[in-house]
Amino acid sequence: MSELVDSPSHRDAQTVTKTWLRALEANASIAKNRSRIFPTVIEELSATFPQKAALYSAQENFTYVELALRANRYARWAIDQELGKGETVCLLMPNRAEYLAIWIGITSIGGVVSLLNTNLVGASLAHCIRIASPRHIIVDADFLDAVSTIQKGLPDSAKIWMHGKRATGWSRIDLEVRKYPEHELASDERRAVTLDDCALYIYTSGTTGLPKAARVTHYRIMQWAHWFAAIMGTQRSDRLYDCLPMYHSVGGVVAPGALLLNGGSVVIREKFSATRFWQEICDWDCTIFQYIGELCRYLLQTPYQQPETSHRLRLCCGNGLRPDVWSKFKERFRIPHILEFYASTEGNVALYNLEEKVGAIGRRPMFLGPRFPVAVIKLDSENEAPLRNEAGLCVRCNADETGEAIGQIDNARINPQSFDGYADQAETEKKVLRDVFKRGDSWFRTGDLMYTDRQGYFYFADRVGDTFRWKGENVSTAEVEGVILKCPGVLEAAVYGVAVPHADGRAGMAALVIKEDFDLDQFAQSMQASLPSYAVPRFLRICKALKVTSTFKHKKAELSREGHDPKLIDDKIYARQPAHGAYVRLDDELHGQIVNGIVSL
Repeated sequence: MSELVDSPSHRDAQTVTKTWLRALEANASIAKNRSRIFPTVIEELSATFPQKAALYSAQENFTYVELALRANRYARWAIDQELGKGETVCLLMPNRAEYLAIWIGITSIGGVVSLLNTNLVGASLAHCIRIASPRHIIVDADFLDAVSTIQKGLPDSAKIWMHGKRATGWSRIDLEVRKYPEHELASDERRAVTLDDCALYIYTSGTTGLPKAARVTHYRIMQWAHWFAAIMGTQRSDRLYDCLPMYHSVGGVVAPGALLLNGGSVVIREKFSATRFWQEICDWDCTIFQYIGELCRYLLQTPYQQPETSHRLRLCCGNGLRPDVWSKFKERFRIPHILEFYASTEGNVALYNLEEKVGAIGRRPMFLGPRFPVAVIKLDSENEAPLRNEAGLCVRCNADETGEAIGQIDNARINPQSFDGYADQAETEKKVLRDVFKRGDSWFRTGDLMYTDRQGYFYFADRVGDTFRWKGENVSTAEVEGVILKCPGVLEAAVYGVAVPHADGRAGMAALVIKEDFDLDQFAQSMQASLPSYAVPRFLRICKALKVTSTFKHKKAELSREGHDPKLIDDKIYARQPAHGAYVRLDDELHGQIVNGIVSL
C-alpha cells in the first residue's frame, strides 16, 4: 500500500486506507443474505430507532417507524392491485419524503418502480413511460398537465393514479393507500424477493437517441447505500441536506440510503436554491450535503451570507467539481472535507477521490485493481470506436493520454463488476465491448473520456460521441435533433455541446440549415414544449450547408471547436434568453456578457 503513502493528499494515508477497508468490508457483507434487501433494512431500523427522525421535507416528515409504516401501506396497495413480481409502476413526483416511501413499499413485494425525470415533456416523457411497460402510473398533481397532454400515446393497460388534490377523473392514490393497514406485512403477504431482482428503472441519456431505462437491482441499491455509508463514515448523529433530483440515483438512492443505513437523517428539499442554501444548512443543523459541480459554482457566484461559514458541516460528497472551483469553494465556505467520486447509474466503474486531490475524480489503489478492473483505452477519433492492434485487441492509454474508461464485466456472481443493462436488451448490448484485452472478455463502455496521471488519479475530460452534460443532466444530441427536424422550415440539424466560461459542462448548440419560411419564434416555442429545459439549445447557428465526413456524419467536433463567438464565425448566431425562451441575435456585446458570466444561460 506504499502508493497511498507516497501520494500527495489532504488526508493522511492511514485514514484513507482505513476508509477503503471499511468500504470493502461493508460491501462484502451484502451477499451473505440474499433476501435482505433495502426495504428489509428500513424495517429493521424502524425497530432499532423507531422515533428517530429519518426524513424531513416540506410536505411531510417521517421517523423511521413512520417511514416503514407508510411503505407497508404502498406494499399492500400493490398487492391489492395484483402487481406481479417484476411488473412496473411509473412514478412522476417532485422531491419529498413520500417519494422514498412509495418505491420502498412497492419494491418490497417484488414490484419495479420507474423513476421518471420531472423535467420531461411530450414525446420524451411518453417514450420513458412506454419502455417501462407499466401497470400503473403515479402522477403528482403538479404534473397533471404534462401527462394529460400525452395520455393518448400511453399504454391502454396502464392505470393512472393522481397523488394530491387536483380535479381529474383519475383515482387519488394518496387517499387510496389510507385504506390499507400499516403494520408489518405478515408472512403470507410477503413474496420471495432477493438481491438479484430488479427494483428500479432509472433513466440515463445515451448517445443514440431517447433516454434508456437502466435496470437497478436490489443488490445495486444495497451496494450504493453500504459503500457510501462506509466512505462517508455516516453516523446516527449525521444530517444530510439533499436538494438533488430524487429521480436520479445519487439524489434518490445513494444520498438517503447512505444516511438511513446507519440511523442518520435526511433533509429533502424539492429544488436547489442558491439564496436559501446556507441558511437551510444551518437551520437544519446539517453535517453533510450532496453536490454536483454546478451547484458549487452557483454558490460561489452568490454574495456573501453570514450562514455560509456558521454551519456544522464535516463533509460534502458529490461529483463534477471542477479544478477552478474546488479550492475556492472549500476555502470560502470552510468545508472540512470534499469527497469527489465518479460513477454512473448502470455502470460498473466507480472511482473515489479519498485523498482530496484537487481536480481528480478518483483513484483506484493497487490492491483494488485486480478485484475491480478499470482501464482507459485508445479511441479511433473519427469513428469514435476503440482502436485495435494487429491482433484485434484494444490498446491501453499511457499516463496523461485521453481515452475511454471501461470496466470489466463479471455477471457470474453478485458483485460490483456486474452490468445489469437496460429494459431494452438491444440497448444493453450496445454498451458491451467484447474481445478487449483477450478473446472472450467483455467490458462496459462508460462513454466518458478520461486520463490518468502517473500517480494513478483519474481525470474527466469529456463525453464520447454525441452526448454532453449541462445543468447536471446528460443531453442526447440525437434526441434533440429528432425534435428539431420536426420543426417547420428545418432542413438539416446538427446538435453539439460548446464550452462556456463560468459554467459547468457544455451548453447545447444547434447548427441549422433552414428554408425561407423558418420562423424563429415558432421554433423557440416548439423547443420549450417538446424538450426538458436543460436540453433546449442555448445557441443556434444558421448555416448554408453542414459539412459531413466520408461516412456522411456531421462534423460536429469541428463545429464544437469553432464555438459561438460571432467575431470568428460568418454565420448568424442566436442565443436563447432564459427569461422568456426566445432567441436573439448574438452580437459582440451580448457574447461578452455571456462569457464574463454577466448573462446566464
